[in-house]
Amino acid sequence: MNERKKTAWENLSKLIEECKKCPLGESRKQAVIGYGNTETDLMFVGEGPGAEEDERGLPFVGRAGQLLDKIFESVNIKREELYITNVVKCRPPNNRVPTIEEMTACDQYLMSQIALINPKIIVCLGSTPTKWLLKTTEGISKLRGKWFNWRGILVRPMFHPSYLLRNASNKVGSPKYYTWIDIQEIKQKWLELKGE
Repeated sequence: MNERKKTAWENLSKLIEECKKCPLGESRKQAVIGYGNTETDLMFVGEGPGAEEDERGLPFVGRAGQLLDKIFESVNIKREELYITNVVKCRPPNNRVPTIEEMTACDQYLMSQIALINPKIIVCLGSTPTKWLLKTTEGISKLRGKWFNWRGILVRPMFHPSYLLRNASNKVGSPKYYTWIDIQEIKQKWLELKGE
């Protein structure tokens, strides 16, 4: 990573850590900036940190994160190969969906992360990041399984792992079944774009 980019990441991290633009900044234990390879071309965006993430300062480290790691492992992707973050960087109370105001307050941070990484693929985990990035009201069930072009970046919505924890079936047509298809197609597209 060049010096300018390194400085930009450091400045962005500091801004997020000190942010008090919305009430979430007051109630958090710590901001959860993101994790992974900042030189990657594969980015995953979730909704917001949960209790475990707020405690540890890392995204997707609770039960949903453990399931996400298994999803990655199923197609031989390591967390260190990608970058993962959330629409909001502070935990909404009781893990509720972030409000429009909270997402708006955090939007410049997410957009800065996307600009610094400049990924070829963004995977939206669940309805919240999908609706936020694609500016749609369509639900995740209708949008998953499709590729979208967002500012020249391929976007692929996928079910959030916490939804899969609540819907444990892996029968044909179940959310887990579709997630298996989605992650395989994402891996395939990623390899194609890397020229592998």
